[in-house]
Amino acid sequence: MYRDVIVQVSDDKDFLAGVTTVFNNDHDNSSGLGIGRDKEYIEVAEGRLFDPKAARGRYVRLSSNGNTANDLNHYVEVEVYGTPAR
Repeated sequence: MYRDVIVQVSDDKDFLAGVTTVFNNDHDNSSGLGIGRDKEYIEVAEGRLFDPKAARGRYVRLSSNGNTANDLNHYVEVEVYGTPAR
């Protein structure tokens, strides 16, 4: 299981304004990005899909804080799909 997994979307490249959190399982706010209510992130061989909840933005930020085996994070591939801005 991966700890403090947070996925956010924003139009601000610095994520200082207009941030929408798509997934957050940081139950104690140890990441400093807010308390999350999502269940633990368990990786499966097929990967994991996140429902963007109609989030809109140009930038996507992924963060995590290690896993139950060690303090490492493992991002093998990240795909983001959306429609072009008008």
